[in-house]
Amino acid sequence: MVPAREFAEAILRELQLRHSAPLSLDTVYLGGGTPSRLGADGVARLLDAIRSVASVQRDAEVTLEANPEDITHDAIAAWRAAGVNRLSIGVQSFDDRVLHWMHRAHDADAATRAVELAREAGLTAFSLDLIFALPAHLERDWQRDLSMTLALEPEHISLYGLTVEPRTPLAKWQARGETVSGSEESYESEFLAAHGQLSAAGFEHYEVSNFGRPGKRAVHNSAYWSGAPYLGVGPSAHGFDGQERRWNIEAYSAWHVATMAGIDPVQGRELLTPLNRTTEEVYLGLRTIDGLEISSTEATTLAAWFDTGWLEWVGERTMRRARCSAMGWLRLDRLASDLTALR
Repeated sequence: MVPAREFAEAILRELQLRHSAPLSLDTVYLGGGTPSRLGADGVARLLDAIRSVASVQRDAEVTLEANPEDITHDAIAAWRAAGVNRLSIGVQSFDDRVLHWMHRAHDADAATRAVELAREAGLTAFSLDLIFALPAHLERDWQRDLSMTLALEPEHISLYGLTVEPRTPLAKWQARGETVSGSEESYESEFLAAHGQLSAAGFEHYEVSNFGRPGKRAVHNSAYWSGAPYLGVGPSAHGFDGQERRWNIEAYSAWHVATMAGIDPVQGRELLTPLNRTTEEVYLGLRTIDGLEISSTEATTLAAWFDTGWLEWVGERTMRRARCSAMGWLRLDRLASDLTALR
């Protein structure tokens, strides 16, 4: 486990290195790992470090990614006192066999208890994360997981198809030739099943992977999809200032050594070209139900996409805003590529 005090000090140091002018933050997202492992006091130290160099707006959304097993009565009380007002809980599944296969430390009961504890403590803004498109041999009941998620009455749900990250057990199994993910057919069927079941339950499928009750979209994540600037600090963190993307050293030890030595821990930078900007505008716009504006010429050229139902108009056709349908999102890369080529 990363020492909480050491980590908070390094985060503060990086913020001081990179920003001499006062910062004003509309949202704060503690994630990209599992910051709940820092413990009750560790999260408070981290937010104190951020507030020492930045002004966090009074109505800011402050989200903490949390493992179910880290959510206790004392931890929630400390997190709330520190300013956390939203949790993103990594449930992943309510099937203990699946959780064991994923090498998760919690079981299904722990996930349910975590939600109950959060609600009892008054922290009612939370999102539940699930993973789909798992190997067929697990015989995971996807509909059951969705139903159990809905029974907990969250205001937000995020769904992610299984991906294999480097240096994980799944990556090692894959290297040995073992099956670690579902088929394209299962990906499509489970994605569409989730869209249908959650939409019928009153959720707005507002972004490829995200569902929210009306008015409960994730504010922080929505900024990414709008192309807004954001600051990322910590090992492997990514940031964007409106012109340039940058990403930090990935390994914790190397990031920590550089930061504490007064060296900017940046590992790479990318200045966006006009083509980059066009590509991102199209791709990010098509990721959400807000869609993006298209010209008459583009609409004519993409008529086949509308005919198949993969693209649809937002509101009245005269508004000239188009978005992907659920089926279209399954073909997002191709749609974005075709539209980008027209610009």
